[in-house]
Amino acid sequence: MDAVIKLDKAPAKGVLRTDLGDRLFVQGGKTLFLGVLTVAVLLPLLAIFWRGFSGDAGQGGGLAAARELFASANFHWLLGNSLKVSLSVAAIVVPTAYLFAYALQRTLIPAKGLWRGISLLPLLAPSMLPGIALIYLFGNQGLLRDWLPDNIYGFWGIVLGQAIYTFPHALMVLLSALGMADARLFDAAASMGAGPWKAFRSITWPATRQAVFAAFCLVFTLCITDFGVPVVVGGDYQVLALEAYKAVVGQQQFGRGALIGMVLLVPALLSFGVDAWLRRRQGEAMSGRAQVFHPAPSKVRDACFLALVLVVCAVLLLVLGMAVYSSLVKFWPYNLSLSLRHYAFEETAGGGWLAYRNSLTLATCTALFGGALIFTGAYLMEKTRGQQWLNQALRLLSFVPMAVPGLVLGLGYVFFFNLPGNPLHFLYGSMTLLVICSIAHFLTTAQMTATTALRQLDGEFEAAALSLKAPLWRHYLRVTVPICLPALLDIVRYLFVSAMTTVSAAIFLYSPDSILAAVAVLNMDDAGNVGGAAAMSTLILLTSAAVSLLLAWASRGLLRRSQAWRRGAPATP
Repeated sequence: MDAVIKLDKAPAKGVLRTDLGDRLFVQGGKTLFLGVLTVAVLLPLLAIFWRGFSGDAGQGGGLAAARELFASANFHWLLGNSLKVSLSVAAIVVPTAYLFAYALQRTLIPAKGLWRGISLLPLLAPSMLPGIALIYLFGNQGLLRDWLPDNIYGFWGIVLGQAIYTFPHALMVLLSALGMADARLFDAAASMGAGPWKAFRSITWPATRQAVFAAFCLVFTLCITDFGVPVVVGGDYQVLALEAYKAVVGQQQFGRGALIGMVLLVPALLSFGVDAWLRRRQGEAMSGRAQVFHPAPSKVRDACFLALVLVVCAVLLLVLGMAVYSSLVKFWPYNLSLSLRHYAFEETAGGGWLAYRNSLTLATCTALFGGALIFTGAYLMEKTRGQQWLNQALRLLSFVPMAVPGLVLGLGYVFFFNLPGNPLHFLYGSMTLLVICSIAHFLTTAQMTATTALRQLDGEFEAAALSLKAPLWRHYLRVTVPICLPALLDIVRYLFVSAMTTVSAAIFLYSPDSILAAVAVLNMDDAGNVGGAAAMSTLILLTSAAVSLLLAWASRGLLRRSQAWRRGAPATP
């Protein structure tokens, strides 16, 4: 019997899709998406556990090697350092990001768009850039060297660098939480004589504490799995992520790398599980009858929060500006005249302009192919019925990357695709594998964006196509994609910027021909060419910013046209 596809809100019960083209589009598309997720997500993660628990001494060494590693004093030292750094960064970043988000969402400070844009700038640069800037600010020959009692290399260097790197990640989570508020609750509290502080404790904090926990877990996971900042400013202060990187890249100890990778996977999985449990307990934050909250004027409150915002933005601009400035200085600190000599990458070690071109290729391919694949997969899951087991499997695999750090995913790719007996072994070291890994790494956030946009579309669109006997694939291309194009452009922008700045997974997968700009930053810094590393980081930052602004402008323009079309009015340019 031919398989059939039921559509959401079909005009009549029992109306089925039996067209061959639609069956190929829906069933074939879902099967292809499942195959991609299996190869790109599931099998590499299974390979980590296989390599870590393999009894072969040439592989992981099995439980004996695991017991030996976990019982060693060196491992305890590395684990303690990682926990200390990650908890310290989270304790600094989350409260600061909460106050910053509160200032943007719940006060009347001026120029909110400007402060928001500055606060998100670290997202456009690789994680090593804050560390490089800190060297020029507080290093042995730093501009502000006398401000610190000790040099920047070590614990505090890692903490400061990772705090700047993770701040915008926590801020985005908290901005979303604080952006949702029901004005009726605050009106009721005011009518009962509750002041601002009591209203915060009884309304705002209970509604946002789950987001605070989510931000804490996100920052903690990013820190404990990051090796970019420790490589640059860690000095003799070693952490687990750096040990995993050295074990695989420097020492070829794949079993040790797999065991450490599994350890790094534990906090991410625990955080993801607890966060999901808290989300189910909290339920919906706002009802459909909620009223938009508008903060009341308060000069003292706004002045205090504006001062906080100015301090945070000044720190971010100082760090990022120092990285840009140092890339233009001829010979720090003896010749401070401006020059482009550090941008002559072909004359220095690290990868040269080839690395930058490769990163552009990776980011473009990840954005285009990843955007098309993820959006189409989300459409098939959300707008078609039948094969429920397949839909559930796709949803589960789509959410797995959210709980898997990039470092662990990259290790899984090494262990899976580097197997000589693997028919996909030919992909190892190629640009194609880097694109696949980047799509898998950033899949969950992009898929959630696509799902949110698709759920806003009425199911009558598909019902109308069904009643007109129009092929579903044609309806998808001619109706759904144009309507959701602003969201699709947001996905493309996110994938481009993420692929342009990533280093955690790609560090294990590149070859001399596919070296990336973010990897070149590490290589140049390791070779002592800190100015060249700053120049490459600046180039990544400027490229990400330019593409992000262009796509954001296009997305807003399309959104205005779509809203004007729905109102039946001409769109303003």
